[in-house]
Amino acid sequence: MARNKVKYIFITGGVISSLGKGIAAASLGLLLKSRGLRVTIQKFDPYLNVDPGTMNPFQHGEVYVTHDGAETDLDLGHYERFLDVNMTKNNNSTTGQVYFEVISKERRGDYLGATVQVIPHITDEIKRRFEALAKTGDYDVIITEIGGTVGDIESLPFLEAMRQFMFAKGRTHAISVHVTLVPFIKAAGEIKTKPTQHSVKTLLEIGIQPDILICRSEAPLTKEVREKIALFTNVATESVVDAHDVPTIYDVPLQFAAQDIDEIVLEKLDLTCPKPNLKDWRKFVEHVKNPKGQVSIGICGKYTDHQDAYKSIAESFVHAGAGNNVSVNISWIRAEDIEREGPETRLKHLHGLLVAPGFGERGIEGKITAIKYVRENHIPFLGICLGLQCAVIEFGRNVCGLDRANSTEFKQTDQNVIDMMLEQKNVTAYGGTMRLGAYPCDIKKGTKTYQAYKKEHIEERHRHRYEVNDAFRSVLEQHGMVISGICPTNKLVEIIELSDHPWFVAGQFHPELRSRATNPHPLFRDFVKAAMEYRERHNHLD
Repeated sequence: MARNKVKYIFITGGVISSLGKGIAAASLGLLLKSRGLRVTIQKFDPYLNVDPGTMNPFQHGEVYVTHDGAETDLDLGHYERFLDVNMTKNNNSTTGQVYFEVISKERRGDYLGATVQVIPHITDEIKRRFEALAKTGDYDVIITEIGGTVGDIESLPFLEAMRQFMFAKGRTHAISVHVTLVPFIKAAGEIKTKPTQHSVKTLLEIGIQPDILICRSEAPLTKEVREKIALFTNVATESVVDAHDVPTIYDVPLQFAAQDIDEIVLEKLDLTCPKPNLKDWRKFVEHVKNPKGQVSIGICGKYTDHQDAYKSIAESFVHAGAGNNVSVNISWIRAEDIEREGPETRLKHLHGLLVAPGFGERGIEGKITAIKYVRENHIPFLGICLGLQCAVIEFGRNVCGLDRANSTEFKQTDQNVIDMMLEQKNVTAYGGTMRLGAYPCDIKKGTKTYQAYKKEHIEERHRHRYEVNDAFRSVLEQHGMVISGICPTNKLVEIIELSDHPWFVAGQFHPELRSRATNPHPLFRDFVKAAMEYRERHNHLD
């Protein structure tokens, strides 16, 4: 295809939130990429926060950090995991960012005394962001997901900007895909199309006619239901896509491919491309759905009641499980339950334990107790960010004899083995001020970390303010802690492990942010492998 004309696909949602717009966008993106197109996806969030960095994980789920250090929506994680490409700060915009930019321009006098209004000033800034990635020349297709639900007051400026943008680009250069709900009413024993009809009518009132409908439902839609939806929404029957529930989110691209959604998109955008190559994806999904074995791994954290807070970690276990041809059964463990009940009941049946990242003192002693249990019982362990810090505190207290070992985040002592990073000590604002994004790391040969990565130099993504205190490094190493990864630019400890343990590794960074569906992260892959080996030893001993 000619590379000079970028094509745009807008994805909106109707009826209710959490319909899976992000998965739909990622699945469509994967199908188009598998045909040789250069694809990226961007998310526009209607909340007023400038970014989700300071939002409660119970409300928002995890904060996904991009390679270039932006704190973004968790849907960007789906985009990266499906497409196996890195997103940037330009792939996520919020209402807060848009208004901040427009107000900053007004304060500078850029509008020459004009009355600043939602139309055209806010919508013009949104349109500028719609098109920003196109100007890099790196993409053939840009998929834009509009957050929220059609009809919400917060989403209206984005939808108005979308209407203007699509009109200006023309029908063969910009299309609308609407994700909607087709509920099954159990008492009546019927699938109901009325919510979808109303949702499309709301879009039409704004001036947007959807080209494709993705209909979420519990059960498959009959041809009659699809024809009825088509009749009431001005959408061709073949463009009404059945997106009923499937066993795994990674099935969705194959579900879409079976209905030729990518063919329909190419036709509407006047593109000609080769057939999709989904061989590796099909193999991955087969391993997810029909694994040869299983292991049980615990995730110990503060937000385990709201698992979206650890979305990338959970998905990394799907990838690593498929890579080892096993299913990873996750036990969600509240750190406070360990404090209350002790570690034995929650941990003794596990084949591995991951201690999750987080902030704040709540549950810390539970995490430390859990780490002590798996260290002493030789259960495989992976620590992430705060998980590394807790592992260092536990080792300091129980192996090095530093009874008052702690982090300055929780308690000031004369044995703060974890301390605030030097450049963080004068920071007063909270938004986007941590050590964020990709930083280099040099790996020590002969370690389990090197065995996993099989290279000496890596880059991983960070999101933290605290680090291993250099003053205690020698005492930790003297007692058997191996510093297996160091940042070459500032000599910070990046990775620790224990040589007298089957598999005990912790990183200051977030490996889950680099895991991909068909390319699992090396640390997660080897951690799951170690859990499999522990299970075999354990079964043998039984």
